[in-house]
Amino acid sequence: MDYIRDMRKMIGHDTLFTVGCGIIIEHENKILLQHRMDADNWCIPGGVMEIGEKFEETAKREVLEETGLDVHNLELFGLYSGEKCFATYPNEDRVYSVQIIFKSDSYNGDLIDYGAEVRQHQFFTKDELPDNLNSRQAPFILDWAEGKALPVID
Repeated sequence: MDYIRDMRKMIGHDTLFTVGCGIIIEHENKILLQHRMDADNWCIPGGVMEIGEKFEETAKREVLEETGLDVHNLELFGLYSGEKCFATYPNEDRVYSVQIIFKSDSYNGDLIDYGAEVRQHQFFTKDELPDNLNSRQAPFILDWAEGKALPVID
């Protein structure tokens, strides 16, 4: 099922409402970020919810697809909405995507650095975050770095 592709056939470039789910994966006080192929920026692994999925199912599925890691023991990190959730892609598709973000330091599997979406993965401390963070994800990455009280509601 590809909900977004099906909806785009009907609405063209008009604004599509989506729910994004991602996971802040921690290891030794570092956060796992992925360098995206499509936008040349860094973000956490995650993606868009499919019809009928639960939040945690979406986050775990997307992380497994993008990283090769099977993540366990998810804790709600934050809920993000508002003006910063609007985006226009290079092909002129527009979205409004609220974000459900989890956090975990419990995972297994081998981290992969290949695929159509990801250039590489790297763990960063809060003091060495890259400058080119994804603008829509920077709020929760920076909230993590600042050690905000959970869950963050924004």
